[in-house]
Amino acid sequence: MNLSATLLLAFGMSMDAFAASIGKGATLHKPKFSEALRTGLIFGVIEAITPLVGWLLGLLATQFVLTWNHWIAFVLLVFLGGRMIIEGVRGCEEASEKIRRHSFWLLVTTAFATSLDAMAVGVGLAFLQVDIIKTALAIGCATLIMSTLGMMVGRFIGPLLGKRAEILGGVVLIGIGCQILWSHFAG
Repeated sequence: MNLSATLLLAFGMSMDAFAASIGKGATLHKPKFSEALRTGLIFGVIEAITPLVGWLLGLLATQFVLTWNHWIAFVLLVFLGGRMIIEGVRGCEEASEKIRRHSFWLLVTTAFATSLDAMAVGVGLAFLQVDIIKTALAIGCATLIMSTLGMMVGRFIGPLLGKRAEILGGVVLIGIGCQILWSHFAG
């Protein structure tokens, strides 16, 4: 996978965390940069670990599905992208009182929930010739950046962009899946 595909994947994977962070930022009373960075670090670390776990799980099955690798990656990415688009279109955010700081475990739980798709992508990446460490670090760094930004702008643009960010992430994942399939058939 080349640099542009890695960056597209990284930022595509970070969009659900970005959308969640906008929601988290929207629920806080004047979030400070330190709280946004804390959220970004938690989301980024978890988002970097989950594709590694998925990749390791995928390696266990590599010998059985090597001839189907492009289809597996395509189906996983299209499925996850479609799910993100559907969730983005459906989404309704809950109203709650403004608080000053989210608990560590709430952020970990939210980060894990938004990173399950990264684990599935990691499974798909096990069937491709990728440097999983660089890819996971790119995903983690992109998520750190996007989650931190999402927290800071959340209370201003949450209602306008929150779910659109998730839709955009889904479109990017589907695009990457199509690019993988096209690359296989184009030679």
